[in-house]
Amino acid sequence: MGEQTPRYHRIADELRHLIDTGELKPGQQLPTEHQLMGQYSASRNTIRLALRRLTDEGLLVAGQGRGSFVRKKHPAAVWDWSVLESRSRHNSAHSNGDQWSTVVEESGRKPRQEVNVSIRRPPPDVAEQLGLDPETALTVVRERVRYVDQEPYAIADSYFPEELVRGTPLMLPEDVSAPGGVLAASGLITERYQDEITVRMPTRAESEKLGLPAGTPVAVHRRTGYDKDGRALRVMISVLPGDRHIIRYDVSAE
Repeated sequence: MGEQTPRYHRIADELRHLIDTGELKPGQQLPTEHQLMGQYSASRNTIRLALRRLTDEGLLVAGQGRGSFVRKKHPAAVWDWSVLESRSRHNSAHSNGDQWSTVVEESGRKPRQEVNVSIRRPPPDVAEQLGLDPETALTVVRERVRYVDQEPYAIADSYFPEELVRGTPLMLPEDVSAPGGVLAASGLITERYQDEITVRMPTRAESEKLGLPAGTPVAVHRRTGYDKDGRALRVMISVLPGDRHIIRYDVSAE
């Protein structure tokens, strides 16, 4: 005979069912630990283990000294990366030059970005993608926290070889855009992109910047842009919380 299912698993299963069926609604506060102890005739430790299990699953969030709440769902931001940053979209009459902001506005929501710009040595993996010596080369780094309707939705850090973008608007510590894109407006034409997507748990710094509850994985989208001669112009690394993003691609079957 197999081992009996732990009591806290069964309690977590019952609470999960109430969440799944909508009896416990997003944002609703759960009964207190003391009330749950009485409801399930269980010890405080058993109740805490059950709540922790649901928190780790991303179903609950802990309020500051106020118990546990059913996690609210964020409206998903849908990104079609097969056309985002394409020349056809840059040339669209609806584009203001910053494609991220344009996509958010087209969905009827309000975009905002916090921007920090610095010049520093690139991380070894970024240096390799840019074809730079990590010991001697410098990159211009544009670090952005991107907000949708005042909520942090993504981190987007772009690395440019310093010698390529010296004296361009990309050096400015502010949100910049240009028709056709800032790189193209500076004479640096991107001919193709290479994308890589990985999924992992966020770092502590990422969780703090994005206000992520426990149990929230992130997708890391790394896009490297190349000119017609195969020279890397930029590496952009976006950290996208899994509870508020959909990444879409349109791929030809040819």
